[in-house]
Order: sequence, then C-alpha cells, then structure tokens
Amino acid sequence: MAQEVAVLKRGGYLTKPQQYAQVYEKGNSWRNSLVVVKALPNGLDLSRYGFSVSKRVGKAVTRNRIKRLLREVLRRMPVKPGWDIVFIARSAVAGADFVSLEETVEVLLSRAGLLIRKYEEICPGVD
Repeated sequence: MAQEVAVLKRGGYLTKPQQYAQVYEKGNSWRNSLVVVKALPNGLDLSRYGFSVSKRVGKAVTRNRIKRLLREVLRRMPVKPGWDIVFIARSAVAGADFVSLEETVEVLLSRAGLLIRKYEEICPGVD
C-alpha cells in the first residue's frame, strides 16, 4: 500500500496542459451528477491523474477541498495501471460529502473498467 502512495506522489499526476488536452480530445468519458471521468491509455506502468475544478464549483477553498477529497478517494481505490484519467468536478460536488464522492468515483471507474477486481489482485493478467 505504501508503494502505491509513493507512486501517486512522484509521477502520478498530469502536469502539462498538453496532457490534459490529449485526454479531453481522444479519451472516453463517463459521467454522473457529481463528476465526469475521462480516460485514455498512456502506455506507462502507472496511471496518472488530473483534476479539473472550475470556478463555477466555488471559491478556492472549496475547489481545493474537492481536489483533496478526490486524491484521497483515489489513494484508497485499486486502479489499473496504464491510464491517464481526468476527473472533472461538476457544481453539485461542492455540497457532497466524502462517502457520496467515493461511491460516485467507484461507480464511474467501475463502468469504465478501470478498477482492479479482487481476482485480478490475486492473479494479475487474468481477464
């Protein structure tokens, strides 16, 4: 578990506007009332994450809180490696608590096929 956290801190984030633009243009998307998830295979050994929280969601304190909550949700979820994933917060997310945000992200990542299932943890490479 500690190794996953270290990977998330070191190279686990999208940092350049070109990386975001590529995911927006070529990636697939899944959405619900709180969050939109866009994902694109990246060919790397790790998944990288990006967060987009516009000013419509709230002031800086609210936007930063949402990003912190999303990072914590991702830290707890087993996501398949090799994807660039952008989370776009919708305005309704400002009133959401951690549990509802966690459930939302889990449902969206599951629909996208990006979550590692229990049997994949035991036997990697089995579909």
